[in-house]
Amino acid sequence: MTTIDGFGLGLRTEHYPDFRTGEPAVDWLEIISENYMVPGGRPLQHLDAIRAHYPMVMHGVSLSIGSTDPLNMQYLSELKALIARVQPGWVSDHICWTGVDHANLHDLLPMPCTEAALRHMVERVQRVQDFLGQRIALENASTYVAFADDDMNEWEFVSELAERADCWLLLDVNNVYVSARNHGFDGRHYIDALPSGRIRQIHLAGHEDHGDYLIDTHDHPICPGVYELYAHTLARHGWVPTMIERDDHIPPLAELLAELDQVRAIAAEFRIAHCGQDATREAA
Repeated sequence: MTTIDGFGLGLRTEHYPDFRTGEPAVDWLEIISENYMVPGGRPLQHLDAIRAHYPMVMHGVSLSIGSTDPLNMQYLSELKALIARVQPGWVSDHICWTGVDHANLHDLLPMPCTEAALRHMVERVQRVQDFLGQRIALENASTYVAFADDDMNEWEFVSELAERADCWLLLDVNNVYVSARNHGFDGRHYIDALPSGRIRQIHLAGHEDHGDYLIDTHDHPICPGVYELYAHTLARHGWVPTMIERDDHIPPLAELLAELDQVRAIAAEFRIAHCGQDATREAA
């Protein structure tokens, strides 16, 4: 697998021409797996051309690891074939379910934070990892409701899942910020509770602020509060490869690169503050 470090961006079709040149200054790219799980055509032509210049990681939205439906083995076979083509640093998806009774609802739906749901997910994650022959990274999703029968906090659920299933975490700092505002908890407490050795990647993104609640839209620049929570994350867990997600209202690449420079500046401040210490760490 490819070694990934530094700062990345999500690859979007609007920026194909830029990245095909190999000139934009990013260390790696994240692709949406489902966009390239096709038998051929222009998406794969662009992918191969850009992959020649940049290391990549793969991020999925359809694994539905929390569903009660059987695992979709056709999906997993196609995912495994794409892994062989891309040779990504790692593969990720979400701690969620996306459908039931073989119907895809095309949304990242929240898991109940219960022992029963945890056992269900651990078994499924282990089966997926055995099939793919590697660990996967799972991302905390933004949430807007909680279940009455929850018997643990989300950060306890996420931490236990990573440890019991022996998988990695993709820590979405924006999602923690959104959920913290929506549910009234301290996002720093969520961050602090996670196992450092399991965090493989960090996502940063923007959201919509509706006053009483936030919506995770990935269509705005990163807000100051998310930057602050990111700085806290580095101070708590050390350096982790970091990228920006932008899924709507896609700006010119130059704007995203400028935003990525702000992320680099925060990481540089972290390294200066920890001068004389090891500000980087190897992922588990």
